[in-house]
Amino acid sequence: MRLLLWLALAVLPALPLAGQQPPSPPPQAASASYHLRPGDVIKILVWGQVEYSGDYQIDDRGVLEYPVMGELDVRDLTVAQLRDRIRQGLEAIFNSPFVTIRPQFRMAVLGKVERPGLYVVDPTLSVLDVVALAGGPTASGNLNGVKLLRDGDQLRLALAGGIRGRTLQEIGVRSGDQILVPRKFLSREDVILFLQLVQITVSIAVLANTVQ
Repeated sequence: MRLLLWLALAVLPALPLAGQQPPSPPPQAASASYHLRPGDVIKILVWGQVEYSGDYQIDDRGVLEYPVMGELDVRDLTVAQLRDRIRQGLEAIFNSPFVTIRPQFRMAVLGKVERPGLYVVDPTLSVLDVVALAGGPTASGNLNGVKLLRDGDQLRLALAGGIRGRTLQEIGVRSGDQILVPRKFLSREDVILFLQLVQITVSIAVLANTVQ
C-alpha cells in the first residue's frame, strides 16, 4: 500500500491540470528574428485550436491570409512580430491564446539527385539535409560542386569548408532558391562507357588484323 501511495505522489506532479496553459518553449532567437519573405510557408500552432493551426503561405505580395484576421501584410516582419500580431488578434476570441510560429522555405532540389522536385524545408536544416530529403545524390552527382540558384545567378556552395554544418538561414538561403547538384566531371558511368568503347575498338582492330 505504501509503495502504491508513493508511486501516485511521484506521478501526479507530472500530470497537467485541467485548464493549465502549456509551458513556454525555449526561446529560439534565430527563428524569432527571421524576416519573413514572399514564398515562405509559415507553420502556425495555436494550442488547443486546430482550426487556427496549420501551414500558411505568404503570397507574392507579402500577404498572409489567416482565419478571422483576414489578409495580413507581413513584409519585413520578423517571426516574433507576426506571432505577437496573431496573438493579439486571437485575444478577441480566446483568453491568453498560446501561439507558436515556425518559418519554412519552399525550394527546389535539382540535378543529380534521386528525387528532384519542390520541397518545403525547415530553415534550420543544412544544404546536405535538403539534398538528403531529395533522396541524396545519384552515383554521378557531385556534392562538392553543389550550387545555389537564385534569379538566374549561381552561387557555388563549398561544402568541403565550414559551410557544411551551417543552416540554410545562416548561409542566406531563402524561399524560391534552388539547390543544384551537378554531374561529376568523370563519373563511374563515364569510366565504364570509356572502357567499353576501348574494348570495342580493340576488338575491331583484332578482327581487322585477323581478316587480313
